[in-house]
Amino acid sequence: MIQLNPLTVKKLRRFRSIKRGYWSFIILISLYLMSLAGEILVNKRALIVSYNSELFFPTYGKQLSGQQFGLDYGYEVDYRELQRKFDQENSGNWVLMPIVPYDPYEMDYTNRNSTGFSPPSLKNGHFCGTDKTERDILARLLYGFRIAMTFAIGYLVLTYLIAIAAGSLMGYMGGKTDMLGLRFVEIWANVPFLYMVIILVSVMPGWWGVGWQVSSLLIIMVLFSWTGMTYYIRASVYKEKSRDYIAAAKVIGAGPFRIIFKHLLPNVVSTLVTFAPFTIAAAISSITALDFLGYGLPPPTPSWGELLKQGVSNLRIAPWIVISTVSALVFTLTLVTFVGEAVREAFDPKKFSTYE
Repeated sequence: MIQLNPLTVKKLRRFRSIKRGYWSFIILISLYLMSLAGEILVNKRALIVSYNSELFFPTYGKQLSGQQFGLDYGYEVDYRELQRKFDQENSGNWVLMPIVPYDPYEMDYTNRNSTGFSPPSLKNGHFCGTDKTERDILARLLYGFRIAMTFAIGYLVLTYLIAIAAGSLMGYMGGKTDMLGLRFVEIWANVPFLYMVIILVSVMPGWWGVGWQVSSLLIIMVLFSWTGMTYYIRASVYKEKSRDYIAAAKVIGAGPFRIIFKHLLPNVVSTLVTFAPFTIAAAISSITALDFLGYGLPPPTPSWGELLKQGVSNLRIAPWIVISTVSALVFTLTLVTFVGEAVREAFDPKKFSTYE
C-alpha cells in the first residue's frame, strides 16, 4: 500500500472539506469515465440482440451482417431498422439500443430538410439536433469531450515531465547550468506558440492516420508549452535545496538523483498539484481554439471547436449547435476551475507549514 505523508493526508482532507471543488472533481471524473464507456450510451450498434433465443453483444464485439438476422443484405446490420422489424413481427426477438442510437460519424438522412439541419427531437433520438451533414450533435459532444479530456491529460503529463526534468536540474545544479538553462528557456518561451503550431500542423502529411496526426499535434503543443511550468519548478527546487534536510541528506552520502526524487520533488508537489487543473483547462481551451481555426484535430474527428465553427457559421439556421456546444464547454471549464481553486486552497503551503 502507498503510505501518504501525514501532511499530504491533511491537505487531501482539506480538499474534501471544500465541497464545491470536491463535488466538481467527482462530477468531472464521473463524466470522463462515462465518456470512456461512451459506446454504451451513444452508439449506432445495439447493446444486446436476442435472436432465435441466442444473445449477441455487438457494441464491443465483431461486426454482424444483416443475413445473420434474416435480412437480405450482407453488410453490417442497421440495428435501428432491426429493432423496428422485430417490434413489428412480435416474434419474441428484441434489440436493446443505447440511449442515443447514433455514433458521431453517422449521417442520418431519415428526416433531412431543405436546410440540411435537423432540430432537437426526442422522437428521432437527436436530443441536441444534428449538424449540416445530419450527424448527431450529442454524440459528437460526448466523444469530443472524451478526446479533449484525454488530450488534456496527455498534455499535462508530458508538459510536467519536461518541466520537472528541466526545472529540477537547473534549480539543484545552479551555477552555469542554471544560467545557460534559464537563457535557453527564456529564448524558447518567446517563440510564438500559436504561429508555430499553425505552421507545423499545416505542413503535416495528409496521408498520416488520425492517431498519428493527433499524437503529432499533442507533441507540437507540448514542445511550445512546457516553459511556463519550468520557472515554478526551478524556483521551488532552488528554495528547498537550501533547507537543512537537504544538507543532512548530503552529509549521509545521498546522491543528486536521490536528493531530487526522494526529498526535493515530494516537497514541491504542492506547486505541481496546484497548477494541474489550470493546465488541463488551458489544454482544453487551446485544442478547442485550434479546432475552431481549422488547425486542430483532423476531420471527421469529433471536436468541440469544429462544432463551434459550424454553429457560428449557421447561427440563424441551427442555433442549437452553438447553444449545446458552448454549454458543454462552459460547464466543463467551470468544473475544472472549481477543482483548481479547491486544490490551490487545500495545498497552500502557508496553511500547513511553519518556517523557522
